[in-house]
Amino acid sequence: MNNSVIVPDALSGYYAEWHFSPAVMSGEFLFISGCTGTFPDGTISDDIQVQTQEAFRKIGLSLAAANLSFKDIVDLTTYHVGLQSHLDQFRAAKDEFIVEPFPAWTAVGVTELAVPGALIEIKAIAKR
Repeated sequence: MNNSVIVPDALSGYYAEWHFSPAVMSGEFLFISGCTGTFPDGTISDDIQVQTQEAFRKIGLSLAAANLSFKDIVDLTTYHVGLQSHLDQFRAAKDEFIVEPFPAWTAVGVTELAVPGALIEIKAIAKR
């Protein structure tokens, strides 16, 4: 089985600087790397809803580059710094992107993420 690296132009810095693919197509599945809520200029909001929206925007770039959409997501894993304190705000922002039929979802509370100030990291699997 051949794997295809998916690198949207707006996310090419991750591939070049951090040495990982924003997404990889393997067979019928698209594996999307964890996305934090950083803005294109590298800054980050302290608002969980803004971070969530920006993380999903990045996921959308990889989906579009693979000719898929949010409806094609079958599995979602989210990592939260302060899970209980911002879960309701996260869910509200998530629901702007994720609609029925809802994918499987696992939410994990963590103490920190790789990006300073990041409150959320989202990874997804989509199926063609």
